[in-house]
Amino acid sequence: MLRHLTGRRPRVAVAAAVLAVLGVVASVEAGSAGTAVAAPPGSGSTPPVIAPGTPLWTNPDSTIAVAAAGLSGQARDDALRLAAFPGATWFTGGTPAEVRAGAAQVVSRARAAGAVPVLVAYNLPLRDCGAYSAGGARTTADYVTWISALAKGIGQDPAVVILEPDGLGIVPWFTSVTGEQSWCRPAGVNPSTAAAERFRALSRAVGILDLPRTAVYLDGTHSGWLSVGDVADRLMRANVGAADGFFLNVSNFETTSRQLRFGSWVSRCLDLATRGGVAPASCPSQYGPADPADESTWQRTDDAFAALYAAKKLTPDPSRMKHFVVDTSRNGRGPWVPTTTYPAPETWCNPLDRGLGARPTTITGNPLADAFLWVKVPGESDGECHRGTAGPLDPARGVVDPAAGAWFPALARELVANASPTL
Repeated sequence: MLRHLTGRRPRVAVAAAVLAVLGVVASVEAGSAGTAVAAPPGSGSTPPVIAPGTPLWTNPDSTIAVAAAGLSGQARDDALRLAAFPGATWFTGGTPAEVRAGAAQVVSRARAAGAVPVLVAYNLPLRDCGAYSAGGARTTADYVTWISALAKGIGQDPAVVILEPDGLGIVPWFTSVTGEQSWCRPAGVNPSTAAAERFRALSRAVGILDLPRTAVYLDGTHSGWLSVGDVADRLMRANVGAADGFFLNVSNFETTSRQLRFGSWVSRCLDLATRGGVAPASCPSQYGPADPADESTWQRTDDAFAALYAAKKLTPDPSRMKHFVVDTSRNGRGPWVPTTTYPAPETWCNPLDRGLGARPTTITGNPLADAFLWVKVPGESDGECHRGTAGPLDPARGVVDPAAGAWFPALARELVANASPTL
């Protein structure tokens, strides 16, 4: 259906190196090294590992800082401003030995700074269904070995893991609880087992990363993509019960207000499915009774969830429910609505005139939202966007866009200039 096709693929740029460092969680107000870091419970426990005010790490050697070193003038100023915010480290490949060493270095440096790092694991087999961010481990067995090495690198140190962006949004050969078939149908895999293999790989990864001081979040897509029940069903298949929760809006542009509503609905759907036996497919969502195009109608879905809880004689309790984090790196002005018609607008791909969103923080004011993160590197290209044309130019920008993961000075300038709130 159209609702799942619009903005369905929040692309995540992959750096050529094993480690690509991004901006993510940390509070500017609470980022002092003197703030105590609580020893969190295991990632399968109910209380959030990221407590409000938890200081999180800014990597002085981030890919933004590296890009800044090769720039001058306004482009350099923009990169330096962006590099000043806390960063997450992306692990996108490499040998088990390399990923173990890389993770150990990150957590060690963060510990020395009195802060908690955020790591992104992005190495699933059939990653991005072979598109812009293609790659990943060759087999599930290879992936499990790789994830195990990542976990060994983290060890007993505090860490947050964003587990496989797009991993649940793009599932090969999958038929959802709403009956929709995935557009991702790669050749060379068994259509009857590919989806189950994806869920098995993620489930194994969650279990492996259930370390004493690690918080793990699975892919929850975003409010402009999958329905609440579809997301909840996929999360349950991927062992969300053993994770801290899910992440939203990675590398996309949906507004924070919508993600807070959507995230709370997904959490409620999971809660009702677990404690009340409610089928995820029957959960209310942004697509009904709410009107997805009119946020003023979203109270209808709030009311529908309240009615479900009442019917089951249950009460939502945030301390017992799955939490979530939101990527706000580029959502300050919301999604791009092109004023020109393109064969395929690719609104997720280097959209024009977007802005930075809420600064990275663990103080969200929402009992289910653990943090606002900059998961996507603000300023790095989504890839060469052709918008359905033959290319090579991006018809919206009139230039050939940099490759995925490369620094895009014009994009960075727009994000800084249009930041909301302003920098």
